[in-house]
Amino acid sequence: MAFLKLIVFGGIGLTIIYLSLSVYSASLRRERLEKDYDADPVPGQTRDAFVATGMAAYRASLRPRLLLLVYVVPVAVGAVIVYVINTN
Repeated sequence: MAFLKLIVFGGIGLTIIYLSLSVYSASLRRERLEKDYDADPVPGQTRDAFVATGMAAYRASLRPRLLLLVYVVPVAVGAVIVYVINTN
């Protein structure tokens, strides 16, 4: 029963961390795109369109997928710790 609680609350905690990092990373990217447009405006394109295009490219990039490691790394580390402790 304790192991089930660990899985449920650990999953909730990791989900909160993932969502926080995801929102933070996207906001940093959006801010950078806005600053880039303000520094060198693109003729014929509005600021909102420039930012929307940049955010679409961001969502298709590798960085948002790397945030999924928030789930993988703790589980892998926990599995390795359990394995090492049980083999000794």
